[in-house]
Amino acid sequence: MVINLSEEHSLISNWVSELRDVNIQNDRLRFRCNLERIGEVAAYLISKKLAWVEKEISTPLGISLSRILEKQPVLATILRAGLPMHQGLLNYFDKADNAFISAYRKHDPNGGFEISLEYISCPEMEDRVVIISDPMLATGASLVKTIRFIREEGNPSEIHFVCAIACTVGIEYVLRAEPKATLWCGDIDDELTAKGYIVPGLGDAGDLAYGVKVQM
Repeated sequence: MVINLSEEHSLISNWVSELRDVNIQNDRLRFRCNLERIGEVAAYLISKKLAWVEKEISTPLGISLSRILEKQPVLATILRAGLPMHQGLLNYFDKADNAFISAYRKHDPNGGFEISLEYISCPEMEDRVVIISDPMLATGASLVKTIRFIREEGNPSEIHFVCAIACTVGIEYVLRAEPKATLWCGDIDDELTAKGYIVPGLGDAGDLAYGVKVQM
């Protein structure tokens, strides 16, 4: 399932427009804040899809029958670009367990690249709802590898993915590999360059959030 959060005009489409805008992008704090905000809204919307249970809560004046999450999800993010969105999700799922994955494009001299995954730190993943965050879904290769990496630690009951901008090519690739996954996208673009960058996209989200890195 794919949800485009900008299909109906909302604050998310405003935030995505600022993420794309070259006249605003140089404000790193604002860039990170907008990614965090998208994560927060996505967390609220995802929470409506999760299982709840009723619990008696003691108040100063009596008993309230309240609905609470049946289980806490696992929030997983792809370092480093995913950290602001991860924080937005964590602001709402504040009791969630967390997982961190190192995944990056390892470039070769001919201009191509492969996805390198070198590290994962995670809790028990078996039969858990896992929410993965990364600002960009381009080719989909890094997300598919990340999910396979997670499955080596345990088989999640549900997989949700949150991004700011996705490309239709990447969406199709991910859903072929993980047809039951739910993708929550701030917006969706149709074009991908030969080097695997989304057009019009927004550029390199990690560099815009944290500064330009040395190519590996």
